[in-house]
Amino acid sequence: MEIRVQSIKFNADQKLLDFVEKKVSKLPKFYDGITDVEVALSLLADYENKNVRVHVHIPGNDLIIERNAKTFEDAVVDCVDILKDKLVRAKEKKTN
Repeated sequence: MEIRVQSIKFNADQKLLDFVEKKVSKLPKFYDGITDVEVALSLLADYENKNVRVHVHIPGNDLIIERNAKTFEDAVVDCVDILKDKLVRAKEKKTN
């Protein structure tokens, strides 16, 4: 599985990139058919101005989750938690 992280309009430090990679790399445990994952990190003008968009490519379907939070880490954790549930449901659908 390939993980691509893109930071839009800012430079993400290595610590943040490592955190994203560590969290996203756990997703194949829930669905082994993931081909690749794209993560877009961006800044917004809002109070909760950190935006994370995770696009998971699986054969026949793509899952896209987007969350805003005070920190990128919180938004990434939220996205991964939601994706875990969605991937389990997609896997169950596939096997039935």
